[in-house]
Amino acid sequence: MPGVTSSDVARAAGVSRTTVSYVLNDTPGASVSEATRARIHAAAARLGYAPSAAARTLRRGRSDLVVCVLPDWPTGPVVDSVLDHLTDVLAARGLFVLVHHHRGSRDLADLWRAVTPRAVVGLAPFSAADVAAMERAGIQVVGAAQPADDDAFDRSQRGIAALQVDHLAAAGHERLAVATTDDARLSRFADLRVAGARDACARRGLRPPLRTVVRPDEAATRAVRDWHGQGVTGVVAYNDDLALAVVAGAREAGLTVPGRLAVIGVDDAPAGRVASPPLTTVAQPVGPQSDHLAASVLAALDGVVAPPWPHDPARVVVRGSA
Repeated sequence: MPGVTSSDVARAAGVSRTTVSYVLNDTPGASVSEATRARIHAAAARLGYAPSAAARTLRRGRSDLVVCVLPDWPTGPVVDSVLDHLTDVLAARGLFVLVHHHRGSRDLADLWRAVTPRAVVGLAPFSAADVAAMERAGIQVVGAAQPADDDAFDRSQRGIAALQVDHLAAAGHERLAVATTDDARLSRFADLRVAGARDACARRGLRPPLRTVVRPDEAATRAVRDWHGQGVTGVVAYNDDLALAVVAGAREAGLTVPGRLAVIGVDDAPAGRVASPPLTTVAQPVGPQSDHLAASVLAALDGVVAPPWPHDPARVVVRGSA
């Protein structure tokens, strides 16, 4: 069945199509009585009329859409919080957020042609070719939601693991293990955190930590038993999901947490707060980073200088598991 058009609304309201356009697009300076406006809105609602986004973009010369491109990462509490905040801030400016989870199977240029966004935001850096293509299309490109300096990014990831090691070492744990992931999408993060844990152990004169791959969807019982046999008393987990798998594995192996095995995660996920015992973790500065991303988008749209990257360090949240 054909969609309802503005002509249908005009006929139902007994006015011209131009008047319908003035009212439904809230055209500034249009002289239309309140009674006529009410009649048009009632007719549009009764017919189920939805204005064309493409037509609205052509009329205004700009789009109401901001596309946020997610790299090929699993989503989690940090990314979810960033997207929620970005959506709230841009909604206050009358903008919509479309999240595109990029898998690399198609060229990103296909996305720009399909949706014609006003701006594009990346949670990881775009290639120079993609940036050039967007700029040629008149699309505002907003920098990645992380430090532009790769060294700063690397330091932040190593620093997260160092916080974990320092917390466990300060509590007297001298033999540590790292519960890491083999998810190829997270390899850069995981490798940096393993390296950070090794550096932190070396700095404290501890032996290199044992590195073990743990799955988030099953108890890490075998890993826990292996660690216990090698004298491990503290575990640095890549994230809270893996930390909870270690806690479950310790329970199955008959080891108490934190009595026989202390465990610390990363991300401060809601599930960790209600676990038994509650999970000690490293909380990343999601709030300041979300504020920075939203402010960067608005700065780009307003043609002003974006704010600097926030220097708000991660911190250890101490609970029952360590």
